[in-house]
Amino acid sequence: GKEVVIANAIIAILTIGGQQLFSFFTFSCPCHVGQNLIYGLAFLGVPALILLIVGYALNNQTWRLVTGKRSHFEKVTTSNRLLKCELICFVLFRITGRALVAPVTWLAVTLINGSYYVCAMSEYAPMYYYGANPNITASERRRILATFPCSQLVPPELTRARDEVILLLRYQSQVAGWLLIAVVVITVFLSYCLASCFSPLSFLHFRYWSSYVHNEQELFDEATEQHSRLYAMQHVRKFFGFVPGSDNVKEIRIPSLREWQAISGLAFLKRVDEEHYDYSLLHDWALKEHPSGKYLKTDEDL
Repeated sequence: GKEVVIANAIIAILTIGGQQLFSFFTFSCPCHVGQNLIYGLAFLGVPALILLIVGYALNNQTWRLVTGKRSHFEKVTTSNRLLKCELICFVLFRITGRALVAPVTWLAVTLINGSYYVCAMSEYAPMYYYGANPNITASERRRILATFPCSQLVPPELTRARDEVILLLRYQSQVAGWLLIAVVVITVFLSYCLASCFSPLSFLHFRYWSSYVHNEQELFDEATEQHSRLYAMQHVRKFFGFVPGSDNVKEIRIPSLREWQAISGLAFLKRVDEEHYDYSLLHDWALKEHPSGKYLKTDEDL
């Protein structure tokens, strides 16, 4: 839908901006043998991994998929298990697609920029690009190649060789970046085409179904908010003797020390029978106790 496209575009733009700021303020190649590769790959891969995890964590479908599924699967029959697994795989595919937007954008932008790749792969550049003394040892050649990302460390006689190596590595990095973008675009396009081909709904019917699901979710969220508020209000009224927001409060209830202790502390979801739960300590108290104790008249003139 349009909302998904807009959301993905915003995520990509924010990732590009974050990558530019991240590179400007934090990236500085060590230009040392053995450290360049680790440093460059860390800046290339670790942020992408973090963005992938954040993408999974921020998707509500992830938590809908995993929450409470252990107890649920214990009750699933063998005949329905295969269908359930297929549905889970489909949902995981959709979640992964959304979660990959930011890390793929990060990888593509950093590869097109080339700085991380140049730092990581400088010491592994082809030997024939180093045109100085052919009798130099391989370890010394790698040490000199590792300094190429830092122009101030390169001797003047090696400036041309450095420029050639940097151009070669930038070429490799940018080609890899554009190939990554092409593969992702083609994969996404083919995925949508295959999904449309195997869809049991026609085009207009699919649009209606999408609109229905969207409206149902909005209405459900509104009903959840109102229902939970009204339900909680009954328990609060039982504890304090009045409903919050009431204009005409005749009396208020004074809870006892034991009652305050009963609703204080850490609350865990508590199962009371096969079909119902206690959602909080106040909920548990309201279901077990009968309202009694001290009541205080209120002065409406105050």
